[in-house]
Amino acid sequence: MSLTVVGTAMGAFVAFMSLQFGLWGFLISLLFMAIGALLGRAAEGKLDLRSVMDALSGRRSSS
Repeated sequence: MSLTVVGTAMGAFVAFMSLQFGLWGFLISLLFMAIGALLGRAAEGKLDLRSVMDALSGRRSSS
């Protein structure tokens, strides 16, 4: 599946959520999409969640 198709599907989903459920449905769907993207990258091995949590808690810097 190409990135264009994925981007189009995500745009359609977000548009549906904003039209169907208003602003809060739109914001919650964006939050869940971001969480899903992070978990997907972690499952692929492209993101280390422990490093992200350490950076957010101030234990390490990202540089």
